[in-house]
Parts: sequence; structure tokens; C-alpha cells
Amino acid sequence: GILEKDRNLAYHSLCSLSLSLSCALSHPCISPPVPDKPPEYSKMVKFTPEQVRAIMDIKTNIRNLSVIAHVDHGKSTLTDSLVAAAGIIATADAGDKRATDTRADEQERCITIKSTSISLYFETDALTAGDNQPYLINLIDSPGHVDFSSEVTAALRVTDGGLVVVDCVEGVCVQTETVLRQALQERVKPVLVVNKLDRAIMELQLEPESAYNSFV
Repeated sequence: GILEKDRNLAYHSLCSLSLSLSCALSHPCISPPVPDKPPEYSKMVKFTPEQVRAIMDIKTNIRNLSVIAHVDHGKSTLTDSLVAAAGIIATADAGDKRATDTRADEQERCITIKSTSISLYFETDALTAGDNQPYLINLIDSPGHVDFSSEVTAALRVTDGGLVVVDCVEGVCVQTETVLRQALQERVKPVLVVNKLDRAIMELQLEPESAYNSFV
């Protein structure tokens, strides 16, 4: 049904999150094999306000995450994909909607100026085998431009972890180092996300071995 399609789309949209770990811990490859259907141990589903309100009372099941990166490395697009996976926006609009760019000047200039948060509902039994537990993920999309570094600091001070998004072609840039340094200063655990893998394939036309070596 519709829910099953959403679960499949969610899994495929999140594959890029695991690619960096695959490259670092496995063998050289462009991307890991994608199963026919998502694993049974986790799922991101559509949720209701009542579910969100209920999970707010379970403080141990609340996670705050910031998305940080150099400008134009794909923070808002990644956030859109996660928001679409949760059923808040249509999957077809992910990347174009820029759901967390709520200001008119952000939409007009296609950049993030103010840090904006959005709540997602997530269920998994990864920590409690056989018993699905709900989690509230408060995701904060922060600016990448150097002029708005204070917004990044403010976001990091209220988060548990940070998704450090890196363009696979441009690599680590000046602002990447800056926001990572800010995250470490605030004792926020960073998680690497290698983004825009299609550029390595379509633009640079790299072979798997060359692509792997460029990532590491």
C-alpha cells in the first residue's frame, strides 16, 4: 500500500547516510548493494501530533541532530529527503521544497540564513531487540555560509550529534573545517555523510577504485 511505498522510498533516500561507513569499513565501491526492501529493524513512518506529544514525555527517547556543512554541499536537500521519508512533504518535492528554509529571502536566494528545526518520529528495535521503541528526532538545518556561523553555534549547543555533509567532489572545504571545529568545541558527536555521489559518476566518471580513493 501507500505506507509500504513510503517505507521503501525512505530506505533508498537514506542509503547515502550509510555509504561513508561502507567505504571506510568495507571494500572499494561506489555504493553498497540495495536490497529489494528495507530492513525490518527500523522504519520511519508518517506520524500524528498525538504521537509526537506522547514521546515528548519520554526524555530518554529524544534526540537532537544538527545538519552542518560547507555552503552548497547539500544540507537542505538532505534534510528535505529525511522530511519526505517521514511523510511531511511529498517525495517528489524533496530537494526543491527546502522545507526548513522558511524565510522568503532564503527561498529566493536558495541559501539557509537561520537555523530551523523540524521534528520527525522514528521507530526502531535496534536497541531493544524485538520491541519497537519510538524516538523523537529534532532535526536542525543550519546555515553553511561563513557569515552565519553564529547560527551554527546556536544549533550545536542544543544538539546531541551533528551530520557533517561533504560534497564527494569538492571534498572538505574551509567552512567544513570551521563547523566541525565548532561541533567538537561543543562536544557534539559528528557523523560523516558523503553527499552528491552522482557527481563522481556523471561528471568525473570515476572508476570504483578511483572514487573510493578520492573519498578516503
